[in-house]
Amino acid sequence: MPDRKRILIVDDEPQIQRFLKPALVAGGYDVAQAASGREALRQIEAFSPDAIVLDLGLPDMDGKTIIMQTRQTSDTPIIVLSAREQEAEKIAALDLGANDYVAKPFGIAELLARVRAALRPRRGADVDTPVLRLGEVAIDIPAHRVTRGDAPVVLTPKEFDLLVLLARNAGRVMTHRQLLAHVWGPAHVEDTQYLRVFIGQLRAKLEQNPAEPTLIQTEPGVGYRMMEGM
Repeated sequence: MPDRKRILIVDDEPQIQRFLKPALVAGGYDVAQAASGREALRQIEAFSPDAIVLDLGLPDMDGKTIIMQTRQTSDTPIIVLSAREQEAEKIAALDLGANDYVAKPFGIAELLARVRAALRPRRGADVDTPVLRLGEVAIDIPAHRVTRGDAPVVLTPKEFDLLVLLARNAGRVMTHRQLLAHVWGPAHVEDTQYLRVFIGQLRAKLEQNPAEPTLIQTEPGVGYRMMEGM
């Protein structure tokens, strides 16, 4: 029998803790809880979680501090819980290394889906993976060739680099700054309109209906997510 994955819930709201823990246990996970930043850091060391569900608004420290400290030694998936109006906060958390976010109030089914996605081996995480596949789209990295079905798709070098970055992180939301920094460099992290143009070009070449994209999803105000199940 495979080992049960360990989930750490970091949230100081008792009602969140009360309904999250039973739901995650019922989902087949071992669960630990922390109601403060200091307790969370102790649990991360002692419990060695496979994933962390983290509220940013903790009583003793900013949740982003936990992300920064965790990322110094670990790539454990971190799913941020944030209020819907905390757009700047969740973007900052993602830029610091959080893997995903769920906006409060949220449904347990949505959170469980995010946890499952975070725990799956990242598509293309091995930089030596030569071909990435997302549904009918195949990306041959060494050959710099993309096909949709049997038809070749002609991409510019920047379009190709952007597509590979999204595909390697399929299922994970990538912020505007992350995408711009990786593909165009740190000097362009504010050029969101530039990024929007290139996403539009990729959708025009890869989506069945670019006006209603299913492959590259927009995370409003945050960034983009390549869908894994295509």
